Amino acid sequence: MRHGILLYGPPAAGKDTVTEALTELDARYVPFTRLKIGNGKTKGYRMGTPEQLAHLEARGDVIYRNDRYGNIYVVDRPGLEQAMEGGRTPIVHLGQMVGMEQVTTLFPARWIRVLLWCSKETTALRSPQRGDTDTAARLSAWDATQADLAAHPRAQWELRVDTDMTAAREAAKKIDDIVRTTRL
Repeated sequence: MRHGILLYGPPAAGKDTVTEALTELDARYVPFTRLKIGNGKTKGYRMGTPEQLAHLEARGDVIYRNDRYGNIYVVDRPGLEQAMEGGRTPIVHLGQMVGMEQVTTLFPARWIRVLLWCSKETTALRSPQRGDTDTAARLSAWDATQADLAAHPRAQWELRVDTDMTAAREAAKKIDDIVRTTRL
């Protein structure tokens, strides 16, 4: 059975930091690089074109697409297949519950769902520290994430982590414990 990790949470909740801590724990953990069509930050993305997106959509290979910050972000079937090669466990970052539902429904694997949370004040502090030039948009996304969670009160999580209170390495260790338990 293939495994994957879904990290859900508002901007600056620690998805990148926890991912880095997981990759340090075990080389089987790999960040999933979403396809991005647009401009701005390129680190952590596979940059694509509108033509690539149209081709993926025509083949039914778009698992989840969201439009935010003037860009299009895609979780695609070929990208997930490649990320899972050789028994690797991809770590997918999502900020929308519909994305969580689509990935777990449309891509067969044992998905570990983790809610990473931080206060809005923490997002306001962390956002410029990590180089964001659009902190106001990140704070709006924080509000949208909170509303999204409230609209899905029955969402199931294998783990919830308050990153205001829990260090990234501690969170990574907890996630790793869950993955190891489910591999048995």
